[in-house]
Amino acid sequence: MEASTASTASSQAETDRHIVVVGGGPAAHRVTEALIARDPEGLRISVFTEESSAPYDRVALSRRFAASEDLLLGDPALWQDPRVQLHTSTAVTGIDAAAKTLRTAQGEVLGFDDLVLATGSSAPRPPIEGAEHIAVYRTLEDVDWLRQRAADLSAELGRPARCVVIGGGLLGLEAAGGLKGLGAEVTVVHSRRWLMNAQVDEYGGRTLNRLLEKEGYRLQLGQRPSRLAVDLEATPERSRYTLEFTENPDLPADLVVAAIGITARDELAAEAGLECAERGGVVIDETCATSTKNIWAIGEVASYQGVSMGLVAPANAMAEVVADRLSGGAAAFDGFDTAAKLKLAGMDVASFGDAFAETPGALEVVYADAVGGVYQKIVVTDDATTLLGGVFVGDASPYSSLRPLLGRELPAAPGAFLSASGGGELDMDLPDDAQVCSCKDVCAGTIRSAVAGDDKTPPCTDMAAMKSCTKVGTQCGSCIPMAKKIMEKQMLSLGMDVSKALCEHFAHSRAELFEAVRATQLTSFTQIVTRFGTPADPSINLGCDICKPAVASILAAQHGAEYILEAGRGTLQDTNDRALANMQKDGTYSVMPRIPGGEITPQKLKVIAEVAADFDLYTKISAAQRVDMFGARLEQLPAIWRRLVDAGFESGQAYGKALRNVKSCVGSSWCRYGVQDSVAMGIRLENRYRGLRSPHKMKFGVSGCARECAEARAKDVGVIATTDGWNMYVGGNGGATPAHGQLLAKDLDDDSLLRYIDRYVMYYVRTADRLQRTARWMEELPGGVDHVYDVVVKDSLGIGADLEAAVAEHVDGYEDEWAATLRDPERLRRFRSFVNAPDAPDTGLAYVLERGQRRPATEAERAAAESGEGPVLLTGPRIPVREEMAREDAANMAAAEGSS
Repeated sequence: MEASTASTASSQAETDRHIVVVGGGPAAHRVTEALIARDPEGLRISVFTEESSAPYDRVALSRRFAASEDLLLGDPALWQDPRVQLHTSTAVTGIDAAAKTLRTAQGEVLGFDDLVLATGSSAPRPPIEGAEHIAVYRTLEDVDWLRQRAADLSAELGRPARCVVIGGGLLGLEAAGGLKGLGAEVTVVHSRRWLMNAQVDEYGGRTLNRLLEKEGYRLQLGQRPSRLAVDLEATPERSRYTLEFTENPDLPADLVVAAIGITARDELAAEAGLECAERGGVVIDETCATSTKNIWAIGEVASYQGVSMGLVAPANAMAEVVADRLSGGAAAFDGFDTAAKLKLAGMDVASFGDAFAETPGALEVVYADAVGGVYQKIVVTDDATTLLGGVFVGDASPYSSLRPLLGRELPAAPGAFLSASGGGELDMDLPDDAQVCSCKDVCAGTIRSAVAGDDKTPPCTDMAAMKSCTKVGTQCGSCIPMAKKIMEKQMLSLGMDVSKALCEHFAHSRAELFEAVRATQLTSFTQIVTRFGTPADPSINLGCDICKPAVASILAAQHGAEYILEAGRGTLQDTNDRALANMQKDGTYSVMPRIPGGEITPQKLKVIAEVAADFDLYTKISAAQRVDMFGARLEQLPAIWRRLVDAGFESGQAYGKALRNVKSCVGSSWCRYGVQDSVAMGIRLENRYRGLRSPHKMKFGVSGCARECAEARAKDVGVIATTDGWNMYVGGNGGATPAHGQLLAKDLDDDSLLRYIDRYVMYYVRTADRLQRTARWMEELPGGVDHVYDVVVKDSLGIGADLEAAVAEHVDGYEDEWAATLRDPERLRRFRSFVNAPDAPDTGLAYVLERGQRRPATEAERAAAESGEGPVLLTGPRIPVREEMAREDAANMAAAEGSS
């Protein structure tokens, strides 16, 4: 769009109200869009931007690294509206508040009735010697320059460019990810000990540290640089720059980029005499009015209660307030929405609300996998009912469901929302006034109304139409899964047909995509989205928060006989699957070996006891009749597994979306009430279906009589013995939304029972939706349990033999993942993070003694210990002291390193 310097047209009616917007970022776009949408009479809007393009989406700036897309915001028709005049490449150089005029760099003087300052912020450089050689990351022009510079350096040097990014916040990590995507070697420098410290707590930040290091980023944390030295005689072997530190090692660099925050561009306001905050920014009140009448400020340049915020949601909220006020309304700005979400090389980071649990009495419900890459925390009130905030690293799938519930009572226990710990998507109805999309301020009621449509607007029955109509999901996109769910539920309530498309990138349902992948034998997300979908970005085959986990589940289910972390499948899997263990709240892992049917010999019990004692692990009999050992660090897992595997144990796969366990009672072997051998059947079932990946976790139960001591009817598959055989129940679930199993068939012999379970389980695996438990799956099947009976017992679809064959193939090809990892030095490399200094304690882990065992210390206990008023804290577990084990670990480590 060409720059316009036309003065006010003489033909313009004197009664027209002239509103001038200074700035060309998202806030300027939003206030213009909001004013036009309200359509006040006699309105003219002039928008001035220094940049050469119309306002674009700075939230998506990192996408410019991968492709030269313009990132323009909204509908381009906005700038063709006769009431709007966009002046690109036109800087405003002065404001006369008394005369209500402004002056441009071209010398034009223009009058206004109201002026909206949306000048945003600039990207500062660190105040060190040599800072003039540091690039910044802020605009499209900045990204284009960085792309070209990185390419030129690689060509000149004959090696990847060494890039240092100063700043480990949102913008810094986006810049780092963009440069790494271009093939550069990237080091992130951050003044704190963990990244994104403004958005996530220490556990979450340290999780992110480990995850980025695992992906090849280098981190230098805990100190600011002191100087940038320049070597004018640089060679390919010797970098041009050296970033110096007083304590940390100096860093050689071919390119240095700063992304250390924002500096409000308030110089125009200050020169015009407007009140500015001590720390920068134009002071505004709750109406977004400045100290001068008819001048408003929004976005990053505005300082509200002493704070200038560099996030898009509050900028949009301010824009709506100003648009409403200028249209005669009475809206008020109610404070900053500090929610933030980052996408970086497939790693999710999100936070919202009281992420640091600063509210008095706040409780934290945590699931952590620091090394595997997942940390999830929900903050609630002291009665565990009202949501106060959350932090998510690595797996932010609960974010879109939880954020609209901020400040509201949760519909289920907080732990049910922690997807990484096995919780799924809860079936809940948000109230109409719950905000689903903070970027565009779209509530659940708006989405429901759009589904119904009105005289002016046809019904919105797919996400493309919903985005166009309501603008939901058109900025950062994190709200799309929740918006889609609300839309589809409303369609069903109105009797409309609902598309079974997985998401906007796949027109297939999960079941259809499962069969398509099975038929074509595709093995990677890139292949699948290229063949059957529409990538979000064709150049890099990106999907979304809906389709990527679904494809991961499909690939895991179809390649169960293969090592789950190979052939490109590892990065798609859940965090626990990537570590082959369950991560706990303090960042350590729990280990739960499989004990089929709950039967165990004294010798095996002794091995478990010895392992727990040698590794100083907390032990507990789980609700599923298994011995769970807590507190192992990642690098200890292979040594623990080796002891267990040598004793005849294998992975219990409690970490996967798979069969978790088969619970059984004592049965006819010992119990005087038992009528069938429930232990033998439990062992047989667990050994048959172990490791079979599914849309969600599965649990089985076998009771030896009608007294039901194994609680089989609360399981996905429940088997209860009678004097005439086995009764088979299906679709029972425990957890946040319990359901009783329904009788499918009765008086079955062993072979018939196995045949029906084969068919039932595999039919579920192939046709259920993503993260859908068997109870919910059966509820949504046309005909419910009757349909399942027809397919499983009567073989109404003629696929019984095929379903049985699929299970048989899995049984024949099953390999224990622990044992497979131990045999392969390359696979062991995933668990090498802490093998150096094996006897050193991890001071990041702290415990207290309780009932004879260690448990993780609370934050309050940590604080009390630091002040000398609390209990003495124990630091983290150590590698076993047995010399032969240490030597064996060292040998395996050397083999792993040598194989690289």
